[in-house]
Amino acid sequence: MSDSNEELSLPQILARYEELTTSLGDPEVATNSARMADVLKERGQLERRALAYQEVLRLRDAIAESEAMLEDAEYAELAEEELARLRPELEERTATLADEMGADEADDAKSIIIEIRPGTGGDEAALFARDLFNMYTRFAELNRLKMEILDFADTDLGGVKECTFSLSGRDVFRMLKFESGGHRVQRVPTTETSGRVHTSAATVAVLPELDEVAVQINTDDLKIDTMRAGGPGGQKVNKTESAIRITHLPSGIVVKCQDEKSQHKNRASAMRVLKTRLYEKMRSERDSARAETRRSQIGSGDRSERIRTYNFPQDRLTDHRLDFNLHGLDAIMLGKLEPLIEALRTQEKAQRLAALDLESLEDSK
Repeated sequence: MSDSNEELSLPQILARYEELTTSLGDPEVATNSARMADVLKERGQLERRALAYQEVLRLRDAIAESEAMLEDAEYAELAEEELARLRPELEERTATLADEMGADEADDAKSIIIEIRPGTGGDEAALFARDLFNMYTRFAELNRLKMEILDFADTDLGGVKECTFSLSGRDVFRMLKFESGGHRVQRVPTTETSGRVHTSAATVAVLPELDEVAVQINTDDLKIDTMRAGGPGGQKVNKTESAIRITHLPSGIVVKCQDEKSQHKNRASAMRVLKTRLYEKMRSERDSARAETRRSQIGSGDRSERIRTYNFPQDRLTDHRLDFNLHGLDAIMLGKLEPLIEALRTQEKAQRLAALDLESLEDSK
């Protein structure tokens, strides 16, 4: 979806959709394959929102007519029956319209890249990062998602220095986009001898990987280094320089992949991650430029934001975006994230509805 189309008001979207539909019958368009392709593409981008808005307008008009009929004793009973049918339908269609207005092309991504890094807390933070990796691995197994490790570096104690992996499957971004942010853990570390509770943190980034990422990369903007891949505890496990580090000079983004023994495969994986990070950077900049009412804190990808606390002594998980508490950390760490996902999706839908000012919807015809 082009940014210009995303910023159109609902009446403008419908007017533009109808204009494009009419142009399909124009001989100048019909005989020009390139222009026809452009018209069909833009029309397709607008179609779901235009039709959803059109249906809301139709139902609002029908409700207004039925309400007017209430004044007529002869038709009042029939009008009540119609209103009983139309009002719930309008509510449902309005929710659909809100979803369409808030939808992002990334929601349809069938593959995502997840990056996990330890934050404050030393060895315990690295161990917690490993626990998060295991949690998402189990979630993937439960939901039959395909997993591919792109980069993984662990510590002497079995923690994670950093890891990058992809997950592929239906609705994968819709399910896990809420995981982006800072995750905090409160527990007694295995290295703690006095039984004192420590607080540590790790960061998670969930990046949509689209089939055609709208990012142009100039090879002159890349600095590519090769190195030997490191094993557990920093051991050199590969005598050849198969690990790849790519620096995108204009943005300063650095990507490293070393999980494969083949330099060619590591380079391909690193380019996948780089393209995805650049796309996410574009999305973030675009979202920041929008009006406050169009922003959503859920799934924003802001890794500095603390989104969740895992309190093991009290067996409680708190999601700070929801003021939501959930007990049963063992099940959550085994990948059973559905209660969280459902609660976050419900709030996202409510935010979209709140951002959609129905009183301002007017028929553009």
